[in-house]
Amino acid sequence: MTTTYDGIDRQDGSITRGGYSNQYIVDTHFAYHLPTGLDPASVVPLLCAGVTTWSPLRQWDVTGKTIDIVGLGGLGHMAVKFAHALGAQVTLFSTSEDKLADAKALGADAAILSTDEAQMAVQASRFDFILDTVSAHHPLDPYLRSLKLDGTLCCLDIPKALDFSPYLLTTGRRQIASSGVGGTLETQEMLDFCSKYKIAADVEVIAAADINHGFERLERKEVRYRLVIDISTLNAPARNPA
Repeated sequence: MTTTYDGIDRQDGSITRGGYSNQYIVDTHFAYHLPTGLDPASVVPLLCAGVTTWSPLRQWDVTGKTIDIVGLGGLGHMAVKFAHALGAQVTLFSTSEDKLADAKALGADAAILSTDEAQMAVQASRFDFILDTVSAHHPLDPYLRSLKLDGTLCCLDIPKALDFSPYLLTTGRRQIASSGVGGTLETQEMLDFCSKYKIAADVEVIAAADINHGFERLERKEVRYRLVIDISTLNAPARNPA
């Protein structure tokens, strides 16, 4: 996929909307070394979900710390893998009970149903760092209460309005932060780390003709945890999946 979404077309100056291509030319300064020993399809999401979660985990140096990951989706499942490999004590918060076992299989030491008030009460003032990967609007107070003194809640997906009680920031010097995608050097660092520890995204490869069906499955939360398009099927005729 060519990541030109919302860019400026060099020919007519219009706003680009992204697209797909069988090949394209790139300056070697902006090319990355493919991790050895990993399936290329499972490496593709590392350039998005991978570095997006890697960057804050490195910035806040989670090694040896007690941390929590909120949400187990495309971002969250990579965050759990990275945090575990970096040597953090990892807990997952999820609203989906069926994802708790998945989290432990991916490397989490514990998995908590965040809608269970009794379980959440036990987590109060426990975590050094919380990485919130949820994009939908949701209250942050349960997670702020779970932070230790000087703890940080980092929100990767910032909704239009944050739902939290400012009082919870003052009672413990807690802070809310954010993080974007990493730069070139950080991305290559992440890829090298993945090569060393054999970390990759959990993916399902689909044909280009199934893209719309793939979006529908994403809406139904059926994907575990990234869809990757087989670019060799780009020119195949469209079909209706069963």
